[in-house]
Amino acid sequence: MTTTNFLISEATLEANELVHKVVDIIEGKKATNIIGLDMRNVTLLADYYVLCDGSSPRQIRAITDELLEKLKFEGTRLAVIEGTPESGWTLIDFGSVIVHVFSPQQRAYYQLEELWQDAPIMMRML
Repeated sequence: MTTTNFLISEATLEANELVHKVVDIIEGKKATNIIGLDMRNVTLLADYYVLCDGSSPRQIRAITDELLEKLKFEGTRLAVIEGTPESGWTLIDFGSVIVHVFSPQQRAYYQLEELWQDAPIMMRML
């Protein structure tokens, strides 16, 4: 996996507000099978995970690019990006919110919902 850092801005959004903005953005790019997990009592890695599917590498790239473009003006912190659309899994780490954009095949393979099954589901959109 490749890792890329993008400086979004110095201010930070509240995690709860950020997770809702992320969901709005990825929904607008036609991501499917969106799930939000409340990770606050499960891990110290992030407050929330958002998982979604992109139907092709092109759509995975469009979702990732749109998140970076829209959130750079919203006061989010440094975003770390790992993976590539061609690999079928892109991770965008905004600190308190981590977004996983999968191909359906990679999502089925990694089964993060099962790995983090103790995390409460805060929202699900099919």
